[in-house]
Amino acid sequence: MIESVFLVVSKLELLKPFSRLQITLRHLSMTKDPSAEVLLEKRGCAGIITMNRPKALNALTLSMLQQIYPQLKKWEQDPETYLILIKGAGEKVFCAGGDIKAISEAGKHGDRLRKDFFREEYRLNNATGTCKKPYVALIDGITMGGGVGLSVHGHFRVATERTVFAMPETAIGLFPDVGGGYFLPRLPGKLGYFLALTGFRLRGRDVHTAGIATHFVEAEKMAALEKDLIELISPTKANVADVLDSYHKECKLDQEKEFILGEHMDKINSLFSANSMEEIVQNLKKDGSPFALDQLKTIAKMSPTSLKITFRQLKEGASLNLQDVFTMEYRLSQACMRGHDFFEGVRAVLINKDHSPKWKPAVLEEVTDELLDSCFKSLGSDDLRL
Repeated sequence: MIESVFLVVSKLELLKPFSRLQITLRHLSMTKDPSAEVLLEKRGCAGIITMNRPKALNALTLSMLQQIYPQLKKWEQDPETYLILIKGAGEKVFCAGGDIKAISEAGKHGDRLRKDFFREEYRLNNATGTCKKPYVALIDGITMGGGVGLSVHGHFRVATERTVFAMPETAIGLFPDVGGGYFLPRLPGKLGYFLALTGFRLRGRDVHTAGIATHFVEAEKMAALEKDLIELISPTKANVADVLDSYHKECKLDQEKEFILGEHMDKINSLFSANSMEEIVQNLKKDGSPFALDQLKTIAKMSPTSLKITFRQLKEGASLNLQDVFTMEYRLSQACMRGHDFFEGVRAVLINKDHSPKWKPAVLEEVTDELLDSCFKSLGSDDLRL
């Protein structure tokens, strides 16, 4: 009997190296060709996602979304993966958004991409927001649109002096989606409404001050931060937070800098407190200050339909949970695919670059409640399911 137990134990001991080899090979198999548009790899305690289209500002494609989602869910269940880290290739960009040109082209021809892209994107955004493992986004560089959706709902967002945050969708006939209806109305005061409607860009430490980033670290320290994170031994969320906190506290860069919107926050809270988009415009006109007139000039360039959709999106999103926001935003995305302004905005801003879109309707007053109601209406069996 003792001899048979000894043989079983010996066999188990012999299998241990084989088991470790299997795990190593499994992790190595995730490492893609360096030219792949997304790199998925396991290093140390971390699963690492690298968006790898720097020449295209790491813009998200449907293929990228379809690769990231299942790997994220696998790592979430893997007992040897303790945290998930996402970053962008190159020194200038985290992710500037979705591949809008491709979506626009597909939408013109009724291609499934106009449905599939938004469905897969919001499903992935929700997965980051509900992830059971610590989720760390290194938002070093341009972080807009889809890049915001892959970072802002996770546990930790680390900005640097190179970070540029914006939700500029109203300029192309869209709306600040990827969960914008959830996080924007929850920013201090009416800051979220201001950012959503004007597309205003926040840079560097201001992204942290605004409450979008959780930490601020010098860009030159990001490699060391990443190394320290992946070398943690079986870390908890608190252990990850301790590392991030230590880097944040050591960072003195722009520490004394005033928030770029600090002197205007009272005006923003007052002028953007309204019951309608038209009322915000009236507030800005009535105020007449240089700041108010600048915002008026900016808003006048945006799609009137997008402005009204966005205003209502944030109003409703303020009292919805994240999943219900994504359901609402999927309905809105498909309404934009059925409409005129998205295709015209992409043409004017991204294709012809004449920056002279011809919006339809052309003014806020012509965007009726009936049109808005149709945008928010249930899609029935086509609704997003999470």
